[in-house]
Amino acid sequence: MSKTFTRRSFLRITGALGAAAGLTATISACAPASNDSGMQSSAPEGPVKDDGTIEAAISYELGTNGYDPMTTTSALTVAVNWHTFEGLTEMDPATGEIYAALAQELPKSGDSTSVDVKLRDGAMFHNGDKVTADDVVFSFERVLDKENKSLYASFIPFIKSVTKKDDMTVTINTEYPTGVLADRLAVVKIVPKKVVTADAKAFDANPVGTGPYKMTENGANKVVKFERFADYNGSRPAKAAKMVWNIIPDSSTRINSLQSKSAQAIDSVPYLNIDQLAATHAVESKQGFSVLFAMFNNDASNPFAEVKNRQAFLYAIDIDRVLETGMKGQASATTSFLQENHPNYNKAKVVYTHDEDKAKKLFEETGLKKLRMLCTDHDWVRQCTPLIQESLKGVGIEVDFTERKSADVYNTIDGKPEAYDVVIAPGDPSVFGKDPDLLMRWWYAGDTWTETRMHWKGSESYTKVQKLLDEGLMASDESDAQKKWNELFDLISETVPLYPLFHRKTPTAWDSATLSDFKPIDVTGLSFLDVGSTK
Repeated sequence: MSKTFTRRSFLRITGALGAAAGLTATISACAPASNDSGMQSSAPEGPVKDDGTIEAAISYELGTNGYDPMTTTSALTVAVNWHTFEGLTEMDPATGEIYAALAQELPKSGDSTSVDVKLRDGAMFHNGDKVTADDVVFSFERVLDKENKSLYASFIPFIKSVTKKDDMTVTINTEYPTGVLADRLAVVKIVPKKVVTADAKAFDANPVGTGPYKMTENGANKVVKFERFADYNGSRPAKAAKMVWNIIPDSSTRINSLQSKSAQAIDSVPYLNIDQLAATHAVESKQGFSVLFAMFNNDASNPFAEVKNRQAFLYAIDIDRVLETGMKGQASATTSFLQENHPNYNKAKVVYTHDEDKAKKLFEETGLKKLRMLCTDHDWVRQCTPLIQESLKGVGIEVDFTERKSADVYNTIDGKPEAYDVVIAPGDPSVFGKDPDLLMRWWYAGDTWTETRMHWKGSESYTKVQKLLDEGLMASDESDAQKKWNELFDLISETVPLYPLFHRKTPTAWDSATLSDFKPIDVTGLSFLDVGSTK
């Protein structure tokens, strides 16, 4: 038996995610191929134009960070970066497939701890500079540098170093062989060393990448604009000459932009409007990992350092009511860390169903009678959080309820253990990868979440989780890895420092008469890779 996964064996459990989470996801409403019900044909009504323009409306705002792929994690900037940056490898946002991007071919680690990766011939940055091994080494070093506090470093703990072999080849040195190497290289986008070192702030605001589109307006005025990068020579050339994304957080305005034909696609369709839009447009709601989570303040000075309070909070929530009333059935209750259609799903040891008696008993044991609940103000989240508040009141808990923009929530709590008790917010690390190790590492490894936000680092359960994560990544075969992940699902369900309340579907609407080969995705945002326009 090999001491590690081969890429082929590992992808039997993780590569299938593109099909399970991206292609065969549950569909709540989808435009038929004919116009029998007054809905649009799935084929464009005119020829795709080489000089065409794609127009979209996206719900998430720019936030406090810019586009630097070392640090940004916001929905808007990540979606933009799918089109403007490349890693050595990339993950298709629609299918989950990993493919060679700036690498000439997918690297195969096998049993080796040293892998050479040759760069794509002729690859250029948007400023006209050639991509070199120096740029690749620089891009990895800045992510791995602890001083930079990049969240993406937690996804590649096995990379020891990336060194230059020659101008067009790098050597990736790992602590141990791993079958996820090709998948994880996608989280590090390659940036131009000369540009970033000259002015990092300017790069953050107006980034320079190698992707099929070049950003020409950065969203500061509520619109992001792109143009085709003429010197792009990779496998995903731009099929439209331009793109215009209007930033429209208001759902009614966003829907109107689609109906008035000023937008050809919108993300985050309100669940109440799915049937309405399905009468005239293509609408698809895809089940993925995307969650609404409860994050607890685990600091020793906070009442939620006591696990009984965390468990009681989850038992108190009438989740069926939240799903039916708040989400209109567009989500599934949590029975494990992963959603049930995930290939690596395993039911957790503890499943939190609505149990007022158990919640009351646990709260009585701890004496907790009041809590501060800080919530984001995303439109769909706002349909759920008042219901959560009502559930808590129903078991005798007084709730100090505060609602803020997502960026403001984290600005309020980061590094401030006195600032909150519970945060309710959305999250979806599956935009970076689909395997269980990556999804768990997003929240349960790395200092940003574990130390700065939930103040959980250093606890007994934290230490156990880190050990199991490492053992799963180094497991000798897929069945051993699954056993470790199952142990993690159980441990996290018992200790719940942060835990999903439900896994939601992601609804997208688009004009199939003017967009060619558009695919909705099961994560936040919009992807126009390989998409053409008749406009």
